[in-house]
Order: sequence, then structure tokens, then C-alpha cells
Amino acid sequence: MPKYKRSDASQSPAQRITAAIIEKLEQGTRPWVKPWRGMPVSRPLRACGTPYRGMNTFWLWMVADACGYASPYWMTYRQCQKLGGQVCKGEKSTIAIFYKTYEKAVEDPTGDDDTVTRRVLKAYAVFNADQCDGLPQMYYPKPLLAPVEPEGRQGRLDRFFDAVGADLRQHGSEAYYEPVRDRVTMPPSDLFDTYEHYYATLAHELSHWTGHPSRLDRDLKNRFGTEAYAAEELVAELSSAILGAELGLPIAHLDHHASYIASWLELLKSDDRAILAAAAKAEEAAGLLLRRGGVEERKSAEGDVDLEQAA
Repeated sequence: MPKYKRSDASQSPAQRITAAIIEKLEQGTRPWVKPWRGMPVSRPLRACGTPYRGMNTFWLWMVADACGYASPYWMTYRQCQKLGGQVCKGEKSTIAIFYKTYEKAVEDPTGDDDTVTRRVLKAYAVFNADQCDGLPQMYYPKPLLAPVEPEGRQGRLDRFFDAVGADLRQHGSEAYYEPVRDRVTMPPSDLFDTYEHYYATLAHELSHWTGHPSRLDRDLKNRFGTEAYAAEELVAELSSAILGAELGLPIAHLDHHASYIASWLELLKSDDRAILAAAAKAEEAAGLLLRRGGVEERKSAEGDVDLEQAA
């Protein structure tokens, strides 16, 4: 196992981001939890309003929380200028990741046709709207004055989770997913402090549900303490964070004990691309649930980034 080293200039973008996330986890902080204090819930957004996906979602949340940025919008220097703004003097950029996989036709040693999977991983510089002056007002959201529940919100969530179509029972005092029975078990909703905590927990368990062989076919046959178990739990955690941003649900109550964080640390230290893989699988899981629940996704593909414009 390679020795873990703190972030430095010689590391790749994936290694630098992983190092920063590891540092937060070692401090006992999950960097994808509640990065929007006092502000409308949102995923990080490009200048055009489409959401970032995969690792960029959690990385830009973490940077925004650490720096105190209130705006969900991120843009390149050139995009800021095109919108009539200007990056403030002395502001430093943040890296965003361009990550894409594709199949390439090749000839194998015997002369037959074959395909190989190629990966492209690059970084480009972005700034938060709070680092810029002169942008249109929409890029500077106003703080929430009071925690007001939108009318009809509970009914909307009921309809969303019913439409997912999972085999769901209310029983006992623990929440869990059974891969063999393909069933989600939840405690009765009145055992939760608030109904939104019930739905946030359900979002986490349904994220595991997406891994069934008939759906996204992830490896769910592992015991606590294994690397594969830690990876699947991380996928569900990140997926529920995405759903929280899309549906307005909290995830702070999913207070995994120290052993979960320790298992994630071990995983991330052994493989600097593990967080990229987990984030990609979490996007798939959340996307499946959003589609089944009838929520239209805002189209945004990391592979469609114009790198020349982003440079």
C-alpha cells in the first residue's frame, strides 16, 4: 500500500482532492454535509445554471463551506468576463475536474479487433461568484430569513418516494436494505424527530436499493469492515447528499460513527481514485431515483465541458 502524503504540487488533481477530503475526515468532519448553512439548498452550478456532477459536486461544496461562499455558482475567468463581471483582485481559483471514460478500438496481439477503456482526467480553474464583482443579481442568492416549509412539501415528497416503486415496509427501530429480498425496512415515521429526517434516511437506504442486480448491479454482498462495504456505504452517503440537494432534505442526522469514517479513510488512502469512483456511482444511484420519482434532471455531462473555454 503506498504511503499517504499530504497534498503537494507534484500530485494529480485527483490526489490533491483526495488529500483534502482525507484531511477533513481525519478531523471528524464529513465535507459533504450541510455546506449551505442559511442559504437555499443547491448543488454547485455552472455559470449557465446546470449542476456539476460526480466528484465536482462534493469538492466544490467542501471549498464553498471552507471559504464561506454563499453562491452556488462557479465559473471560469473568461465566463465571468462574458457575463459582465470581474474576478476580484487577489482571489485564488479552485480546480474543477474534467473526467471522461470512452471505448477505443484497438488491435490485440493476435491481430483481432478489440476495445480498451481509456480515461481522461484534467483540471481547470474556476471561481465562485462570491469572488467576482459585477455579475447579474441571480448569481448572488439572498440568505434565508427564516426556515419556512413550502406549502405542500410533505405531499410532494410522499409522491416522489411512492413513485420510486421500492418494496418498502415499516417495521422495528432500524433502517436497512436487504439485497436478497430486495426490500427496504424503515422504522415508523413517528419514531423520527421530524418527517424530513425520515425521508432523508429513506433516501440513504434507497440509494443502497439502486445497487440490486436488476438495477445498477453494484457489489452488495460484503460484511462491515471490508473495503467493498466501506465503498458501498460511501456511495449511499454521497447519493443521499445529492438527493438532499435536489429534494431539500438534510443529511446531517446520518451521524455515522467513527468506524465508518475510519473505513472511508482506509479506502481513500489506499486508492486516490476511490472517491472519484464512489462519486460517479452515487450520481448513477441518485439519478435513477430522481428519474423513477418523476423529478426531471437538469442535463449536465462532465464530458461535455468545453476545455478550451474552461482553460
